[in-house]
Amino acid sequence: MNIRQMQILEFVRASGRASVEELSARLEVTPQTIRRDLAELADQGVLDRVHGGAVLRSGASNIAYDERRRMNEGAKAAIGRACAAQIPDNSSVILNIGTTTEAVARALLRHRNLTVVTNNMNVANILAANDSCEVLLAGGLLRRSDGGLIGDLTIEFMANFKTDYAIIGCSALDEDGDILDFDLAEVRVSRAILRQARERWLVTDSAKFARKAPIRVVSLRQMDALFIDRPVPEPLSGICAESGTRVMVASAT
Repeated sequence: MNIRQMQILEFVRASGRASVEELSARLEVTPQTIRRDLAELADQGVLDRVHGGAVLRSGASNIAYDERRRMNEGAKAAIGRACAAQIPDNSSVILNIGTTTEAVARALLRHRNLTVVTNNMNVANILAANDSCEVLLAGGLLRRSDGGLIGDLTIEFMANFKTDYAIIGCSALDEDGDILDFDLAEVRVSRAILRQARERWLVTDSAKFARKAPIRVVSLRQMDALFIDRPVPEPLSGICAESGTRVMVASAT
């Protein structure tokens, strides 16, 4: 791997994906050179080629938490702010595992009189700084890799609540509208969370369009709102229109 390819890999790790055009402009080389670099990186197993660019290699296992946290940080922060802006004071929320739901938690720090239920220790730690927020943390099996709590005990805990909003993230979003993730135990908790709320919202950045994951959570058709950093392409935009799923595009400013 040469220096330019290392720079490409670092850029894709930071943003989740990259196009040939933006890499060509950023590194001041021709698109043909970038395409050759991407092909070599794909052969090395560190990237996956997609139409017009590349994404981080994904498959049966998720990207490490620290790397996910750094990916698309600006987009996730914007999504978090857009989502939090729709949550009024004096309401109740469930937030699940994920770096984008953690961005929502950070954007809720100035809200008043919230009740937040979560199986995400990072969310609980973030919201501990808001003394007007009551945080209820689920029990269960601790997943040390990302501070998530999963398992039957977590599902039983969630069944005690009926909140105003359930907010979940995902690892991938398929073009047929299926919301996807990697861990069946986490997926079972996410489904339980969605059953316990009046409004069901998905928060995800647009890099998830290009990723794959093996386990279906639910369909986007079952969500009341989608918060994302870019307009939704077809056929997903048609699915949202047909099902009445509101699409909220977050502004980075």
